[in-house]
Amino acid sequence: MTARKEEAGPSGLASALVASGALRSDWLTTFNAVPRGMFVPDRIWPGIADGTRQNPVVDRVRDPVAWLRAVYSDIPLTTQWDDGSHSGDGLGQTPSSSSSQPHMVFSMLADLDVTDGNRVLEIGTGTGWNAGLLAHRLGGGNVVSIEFDPDVAEQAGENQRNAGLCPLVIVGDGRLGYAEGAPYDRVIATCSVGEVPRAWVAQTLAGGLIVAPWGTLYGGEAIVRLTVDGGTASGRFTRSSAFMRLRQQRPDLPRHDVYLKGREWPADGIGSTTTLSPAEVGGWLEQFAIGLQMPGAFWTVERYDDGTYTLWTYSTDTLSWASADHEPGADAFHVVQSGPRRLWDETEAAYAWWDGQGRPGFDRFGLTVDSDGERAWLDSPDHPVRCTDP
Repeated sequence: MTARKEEAGPSGLASALVASGALRSDWLTTFNAVPRGMFVPDRIWPGIADGTRQNPVVDRVRDPVAWLRAVYSDIPLTTQWDDGSHSGDGLGQTPSSSSSQPHMVFSMLADLDVTDGNRVLEIGTGTGWNAGLLAHRLGGGNVVSIEFDPDVAEQAGENQRNAGLCPLVIVGDGRLGYAEGAPYDRVIATCSVGEVPRAWVAQTLAGGLIVAPWGTLYGGEAIVRLTVDGGTASGRFTRSSAFMRLRQQRPDLPRHDVYLKGREWPADGIGSTTTLSPAEVGGWLEQFAIGLQMPGAFWTVERYDDGTYTLWTYSTDTLSWASADHEPGADAFHVVQSGPRRLWDETEAAYAWWDGQGRPGFDRFGLTVDSDGERAWLDSPDHPVRCTDP
């Protein structure tokens, strides 16, 4: 006998989230009172979208059943491409606004650990659902949400009013927080950062929490949960994540042809072989651990029809690059490196360090933010992750 398929709708999603542990009893009433469907536009791209994968548009007018199924599935929904300049049904270049995966929404709200009377600052209003959930739980007067895109903010405000909710939605630069409403007991970001803005720390009460997706330029990302103590914020990462970057922190990366300077590969590069497969450094956790130790470095992949590929690693100053060729089933891989930084050597060293520490997961890493900047650490702030100077 086959199991009965859950009917598309809030109850089916609630059951799945409760079963997974993401939706806890203290948020269940709010989940039921603030349905996701009231905050999702008619045209959406369900699932992870990065401009290369086939995520066909789902239009509520054309196919209301498919729309409802997508909205009440535990998946992210892209709602805007290319900062609003994309208007077609196909994929844009860069997803720029979304309704986050419900499992992640409620996991982060659990990390936020709000109590009655807390004041919350949210960075990244998006569709307005997350701020709506907080407003229902805490009261609209205790929730401030900042959105950089005026059109997105306007629609979010309309969604919230239609749901009978009234958080304060501000159009502005999320890096600056909102000093007029400070201090806050909690700050939550629904966009990722590579650097925690000092304003968030300054506007949070001592003992308050900051919950935000944080990732390196190299790759990998996780939710960090920081406790504020005066001008310092420190805490561990809680779980893997993959959010759109805060618009003001999006990297503007040099193009590949800048590095070879018009010459044919391998140009002036020095060849060698490695036993570390490029595939071994491609996981989300591996990227995170490597990225902590390789500031100013990023990578791309060049794939070929025969199933092989080249992993390119670059320095942001355009002075160094490395290529590592991957062939399935091989025991050794060809590497070429150029420039003052030996980027593949750095990659191998960073991977070896992570492996030597017992391959720690995200929850063994932490972050401290203070007047001296940011420092990642393993297990304790007393054990900072050492990085190679770029």
